[in-house]
Amino acid sequence: MTDKEKEPLNTKDKLSEGRSPSFLEAALVILVAAIAILSAVQIWETDVHIPLVFATIVATLLAMFRMKVSWSVIEDAFLSSITLGMQAILILYTVGMLIGVWILSGVVPSMIYYGLNTISPSIFLIATLLICSIVSLATGTSWGTSGTVGIALLGIGSGLGIPSAMCAGFIISGAYFGDKMSPLSDTTNLAPAMAGSDLFQHIRAMCWTTIPTYIIVLVIAGIMGNRYSQGTLNIEQIEALQALMSSEFSISLWNFIPPLIVIGLAASKKPAIPSIAAGMLAGCALALLQGAGLGTLLDILQNGYTPGLASKIAEAAADSGAIAELLKNAGLTGVTPEAAVTAANTLKELLAKGGLQSMNWTVSLILCALTFGGILDRCGFLEVLLSVLLKKVKTVGGLVTSVVISCLMTNIFTGDQYVALVLPGRMFKNRFDQSGLHPRMLSRSLEDCGTLTSALVPWNTCGAFQSKALGIPTLEYLPYAFLNYLNPIVAVLMTYMGLGIAWRANNAEGFVISRAKPEDN
Repeated sequence: MTDKEKEPLNTKDKLSEGRSPSFLEAALVILVAAIAILSAVQIWETDVHIPLVFATIVATLLAMFRMKVSWSVIEDAFLSSITLGMQAILILYTVGMLIGVWILSGVVPSMIYYGLNTISPSIFLIATLLICSIVSLATGTSWGTSGTVGIALLGIGSGLGIPSAMCAGFIISGAYFGDKMSPLSDTTNLAPAMAGSDLFQHIRAMCWTTIPTYIIVLVIAGIMGNRYSQGTLNIEQIEALQALMSSEFSISLWNFIPPLIVIGLAASKKPAIPSIAAGMLAGCALALLQGAGLGTLLDILQNGYTPGLASKIAEAAADSGAIAELLKNAGLTGVTPEAAVTAANTLKELLAKGGLQSMNWTVSLILCALTFGGILDRCGFLEVLLSVLLKKVKTVGGLVTSVVISCLMTNIFTGDQYVALVLPGRMFKNRFDQSGLHPRMLSRSLEDCGTLTSALVPWNTCGAFQSKALGIPTLEYLPYAFLNYLNPIVAVLMTYMGLGIAWRANNAEGFVISRAKPEDN
């Protein structure tokens, strides 16, 4: 996802005072959090920020008055966890500014404009999956992929009549495939570090579970994309979209320079924030060269872009005469008022976004989630529950299943992808060693779930970012993010089938792929 120099949370410095929670105390905290979050989402249909704050208060009171943990320790847990998320927050704000200026300078509109000319609806979902996979493999960042080419692909899909949530699901599937498999990705480096494996052994091990899943997702993309054949293509609507964009933005192949700069810098292993900032500055330069005023540029960096002509047409939707006059003044006499209204609404949805301020909702959610995750980790609430799960494991399949469940639980209850790799990795390492399994089995299992399911949790840093960058609620794109939830299932099934299990070789540093331990063969 992003570049990370710090180990998630202060895992080496657990409680220096007080006692660890009992199983019932740990279960109570998790139960309160689950009920509060589910009630907010399903019953009251509100945000999860306050339920997370409430769960944090319950955990704090329990830690202070039952476990005798001082406020200074709890406060340090909060601050350590928030420090972990600061890079993600900085990236969010930088991406917010980048999105706004890339729309103003015509970067995103140009990508949509040319994409509508070149991509057929029947292959769009396959193309989306492949494009995002390639970009993410080259850059090692799912966030950068979704926040750049992902937005453009979402616009192309909308123009082709494909549901936005479906497009977002395949964008995220491709972005996280690359993030998971790229040697440039921080998660791809963090997982083997936690398990004691080698980077490239880890990547080869992931091929056993990830490649079959990717093929399944490609087939699904082909089947679903076949429903959007050329026969259903609305040429008039596409032309209206292109006409409105041409009238408001500078459409040019030169506008592809900022994305190429970002991809090039990321591929050359430059840090995420400077790479994204360079793309933002390139967009600013383009906007100024196109005649944008400095005041306008600064306002959009702060507050985001709002389409001008498209907004006026959408507001005058009931007055065809007013729309015709607007089209005439813009020199778009070939566009019908009906097509213009539909195109204007689409552009308003796609291009009214970006800016520093647009990320505040997401940043506040991340802060709430990281604060809750901090006390869960430092006071040992989650570790107590996971240790109970570990005691019941008897088989290799059960061990891998336990890692998958632990990563999912950690993603849900701590709200951070890195904690979901570090905490289960630290807990399961000795058990994998005792079982004779090669460390690559643990590192693979950590990424199969810890990396991928992070984008499926609305309050996780990854889910919150993807939702904000693409403008699609997490629970809406979740059903279509096939790779992210099928990969953990495939990983568990393959282990129970005895496929791709790596054991330590006898008296050697290598490994043996076998259904059972080598000495049992």
